[in-house]
Amino acid sequence: MAEAGRISLAGTAWWLAASLVAPLLPWHLRRRIRRGKELPGRLAERYGLGAELPPGRPPGRLLWLHAASVGEALSTLPLLEALAERDPALRLLVTTGTVTGAEALRRRLPPALLAPDAAGHARITHRFAPLDVPGWVGRFLDGWRPDAGALVESELWPNLLAAARARRLPMALVNARMSARSFARWRRLPGLAGTILGGFRLVLARSAADRARLAALGAVAAESWGDLKWAAPPLPADAAELARLKALLAGRPVFLAASTHPGEDAVVLAAHDILARAHPGLLTVLVPRHPERGPAVAALARGLGHAVARRGAGEAPSRDHAVHVADTLGELGLFYRLADVALVGGSLVPRGGQNPLEPARLGCPILLGPHTFNFEEAVGRLLEAGGARRVSADPVALAEQVAAVLSNCGGTQAMVAAAAGLAEGQAGLPGQVADALLALLPGPGAAPG
Repeated sequence: MAEAGRISLAGTAWWLAASLVAPLLPWHLRRRIRRGKELPGRLAERYGLGAELPPGRPPGRLLWLHAASVGEALSTLPLLEALAERDPALRLLVTTGTVTGAEALRRRLPPALLAPDAAGHARITHRFAPLDVPGWVGRFLDGWRPDAGALVESELWPNLLAAARARRLPMALVNARMSARSFARWRRLPGLAGTILGGFRLVLARSAADRARLAALGAVAAESWGDLKWAAPPLPADAAELARLKALLAGRPVFLAASTHPGEDAVVLAAHDILARAHPGLLTVLVPRHPERGPAVAALARGLGHAVARRGAGEAPSRDHAVHVADTLGELGLFYRLADVALVGGSLVPRGGQNPLEPARLGCPILLGPHTFNFEEAVGRLLEAGGARRVSADPVALAEQVAAVLSNCGGTQAMVAAAAGLAEGQAGLPGQVADALLALLPGPGAAPG
């Protein structure tokens, strides 16, 4: 009885908190519009609206997948293609929590899957996810009536999942992630965690460690088949732009700091000053994780005495520039192909690190800071195989490791080959996950949920 009381209390508290804060959320969304984090013409989707507008819900079976942002969205690409290939009649509704996630899907999905038919329905429809307010998530589910749903990685929204459970909607959690830090937080609410995780029909963890934590919190029969991010295709790059930049940078060593977070840019710039003494012509490329930070990053570099070109302002790096701030969206694949060595951002500061498999697929030597808990299994395998190197957040130590790679000391080519070999693994995983999700759907002749 005590456990049931804790479950009820935690769930009711979340429901009540979301309901009370709902009147303030329009102001929050308008603020996000001003910061470029929402699209004004699609704000209604955050309130659960959208299915009511033409062309509405497509006919036939509909599978809903939700991915929070860019990384999660990109990891679903091979899964979405596998689903579409296995069931040509299946319609897919994909929601994201961010504009950048939506843009990543638009850029990377095959055009045939996004092209509308005569009735205006595409194989894949994108919408922004509703905020976790009881009435809004209910409106979303009642409007779209998906036949099954899948959340990607760690999107555990209590009201959304409670609404799905009330409608007997089969739900899966795929590429499920539960870091040690998140596990410690969820353990303080064991009843709520058990209720949420116990409601999934299918839980596929990305690693054995994630599976163990999820099972300890109440995920019934959680399994680990592998990480979808290992199966993602290489990041794209515009061939003409790649050729143009290669010509501009001919003969110059390029040090890339990819997807940086606040606090990392200054360390990278200090390392650049050390490196430039031994590597004349060095160009350091800073790609901020959030492009809106570009002007601030450029100002920081200029304040330290560097000549800077900012891509977001249409500036190309010339011989006079020591630093290039690439504050554009969806071009990381371009700069991984140009770089001689890359530091994966979010790892010099305690943000958990960005995806190290992206440079691995593109033959770019990888450096990782001390904070990589977001990709602990992938990082462990890369380090064990010699496919990446650890660096500290000290500029001198970072410069030493960059210099070692630039000088081809310590087997840089062997490092690249080891990383590429690991990144090629698990090619069959998207199809395996697709089959499991299709098994959650009703038969082809069933009426929409």
